[in-house]
Amino acid sequence: MSRALNRPRRICAWVGLVAWPLLMGLGAAHAQDLNNAPAQLEAAEGTPLPNAPLVSERAPVRRLELSTSAQHLTAGYGNWRDQRAVGTYEAGPHVWQGELAARHAFGQDGKYLAVGDTLTFSPDWYGNLTVGAGDGAFYLPRVRVDLTASRKWGGSRQLVTSLGGTYYKAPDGHIDHALSLGGTYYFKQPWIVEAGLRLNRSNPGGISTHQQFAALTYGHFRQDLGTVRYAYGGEGYQAIAANTTLVNFQSRQFSASWRHWVSPDWGWLVAAERYSNPYYVRSGLTLGLFHDFP
Repeated sequence: MSRALNRPRRICAWVGLVAWPLLMGLGAAHAQDLNNAPAQLEAAEGTPLPNAPLVSERAPVRRLELSTSAQHLTAGYGNWRDQRAVGTYEAGPHVWQGELAARHAFGQDGKYLAVGDTLTFSPDWYGNLTVGAGDGAFYLPRVRVDLTASRKWGGSRQLVTSLGGTYYKAPDGHIDHALSLGGTYYFKQPWIVEAGLRLNRSNPGGISTHQQFAALTYGHFRQDLGTVRYAYGGEGYQAIAANTTLVNFQSRQFSASWRHWVSPDWGWLVAAERYSNPYYVRSGLTLGLFHDFP
């Protein structure tokens, strides 16, 4: 296999805005819109994408990533602060991840915990199950479950398609059910293109919304990876206070991220984003460090 075709298999895990986590973590809204809720765990580097080597042929992934972010909201909604820790542990066909996030938003502190497993079924199929819960803060989920199945296509397995579902229950009783469709193509050169659609149903009220996104990544694994992403569409519910909810509106979100490896086992990341709806604009910056363990 050519060196160019080897790149996607290792780049895939470090795509800062990989298709499925963002389809499921940043899609259409519910009682607390998913654009403002913590993103579910991202696919780990061990995720078996184009022609990935077996675990026995490479070192398993053991990683810790720490990040912090600050965001400013217009219309008097105050500033946000976030701290996030994500650990990854690969064992055989399983890639386990755990996340702990702390957020100050809309004047209230909250914490979020999630655990996920990406399981390789065959050279062409893999799936992911992630379960998360907040501590009762009105803008965090009481419980959230994401389940996806993904398949690689073609002789080079450079096309990956995914189908997934999300269940989200908010502290105020609103419930979302969502269906997500996505595709990722890994070019022979170090380019990755992603696109996806999310269909969401929010209750009570039976509010149907949908969002779509596109993302482009360029880079080389263990050197530099840059990603830009744009998403737009409808949101059903968004809680902005314990007794105040925005209902059935449109929003847009743009983000850009960059990862740089200082050495083969650690590096830094920086990301910027801008989210807007008819009621306010949210913009901010994220900084972080990541380290691989033997």
